[in-house]
Amino acid sequence: MKNNQVLGQDTLSADDVEHSLGLPGTFALWLGANVVVTTILTGMFLVPDLTFQHAMLLILIGSAIGIIPLVLIGVMGQQTGMTTMVLARGTFGRKGANFPAWVNLLALIAWSWIQALLAGMSLDYAVESLTGYSNVALFTVICESLVVLIALRGHLGIEKVEKIAALLMLGLSAVVLFALNRHYDLPSITQLEPEGVLGGGVVFDIVVATAFSWIPLAADYNRHCRSLKAAVVGTWGGYVVATLVAMGLGATVSALSISVGMAPTYDPTTLLSGFGFGLPAALVIFFSVLTTNVMCVYSATLSFMSVRPKVPFWKPALIIGVMSVIGALIPGILDQFQTFLLIIGSVFIPAFSLMIVDYYLLGRQRYTSAQLIQAEHSLPAFNWLALGSYAVGALLAYYWNWVAPLDFGASLPVFVITGALYFVVSKVALAKRVPA
Repeated sequence: MKNNQVLGQDTLSADDVEHSLGLPGTFALWLGANVVVTTILTGMFLVPDLTFQHAMLLILIGSAIGIIPLVLIGVMGQQTGMTTMVLARGTFGRKGANFPAWVNLLALIAWSWIQALLAGMSLDYAVESLTGYSNVALFTVICESLVVLIALRGHLGIEKVEKIAALLMLGLSAVVLFALNRHYDLPSITQLEPEGVLGGGVVFDIVVATAFSWIPLAADYNRHCRSLKAAVVGTWGGYVVATLVAMGLGATVSALSISVGMAPTYDPTTLLSGFGFGLPAALVIFFSVLTTNVMCVYSATLSFMSVRPKVPFWKPALIIGVMSVIGALIPGILDQFQTFLLIIGSVFIPAFSLMIVDYYLLGRQRYTSAQLIQAEHSLPAFNWLALGSYAVGALLAYYWNWVAPLDFGASLPVFVITGALYFVVSKVALAKRVPA
């Protein structure tokens, strides 16, 4: 893509990959991606169900472990130059890969709805505090429209925005924490007793599922990394730091609001406004949605292009952007936020477990641009071993999340069992095909 072009010209081709991301750029990209209002909101859910210290420990461990599959998928993109859903063809077959592509498309659109509404609420607070004018629906549309304009620029435009916004968000988050510490007894939040229904295992699973929810985007961006070091260190470091900052900020605000007797709310800006810091909080949330939602719209576009590869980038990007603007106005979408996180985990955890096992342990030689793009029609339509293993993993995720929840969460057990099952059945099938 040439820099003088207004609209992005991004394609699925590995030949068009621009190695535009060094280690600092990759770090900033994944930091900007996850210092986001939904991650702050997740941190707010954890306290007072757990003590502040327990919650922060689980955030650190869960994010450090949960990001590993994302790093592995990102490395696949860096080594092959292909997007996540094109790589899925090597695991699921040329038609079988359409299933995760469509699911990813819908999931990313849903993500953008939730985040856009929270951004609209925050921008509305900022404008109302300065002018007295309030219109949440209008500001939601304005926020998401700006997201669409940035996404239409393609990955180079997104990378530039991420670098700037990541610094702004870190700075604003530091200002909020510094101001809270000056005006309130911030260390007192460590004295709160746990009083909720969420156990440590469920909280750990939510943190891991949050990391897993980013996996579909990994190769879409990391295929532009200049080196393996950038893809690994930049991604892991950026994501873990971002999660500690964002969930830590959410847990801090939630704990402090309880200690001073404020009513809980879905809107972090409302809580911080009670302390007098609503405006900087609104700015944090506004910039966080910009950085994250542009990535959602961009990857949703690539998912659509993997199913309809002849469509130019800007057309699905524009349509998906309009859908995200309209959907953000759906009433009550925040009420199902935690359930949405668990559903995402149920759908994507087994799928990407299979891709990692297939690439790193079974058949890396299949994952070339020549085979997955130029010779796509020579691929088998479906890899039934992968689809069968996926079905088992999805059923286990459903059972362990909703029917008989595990004390330690379902994400990691489902990930390991699904991958191990696929590895075993693939080896058995290969042994039967090869004469002794």
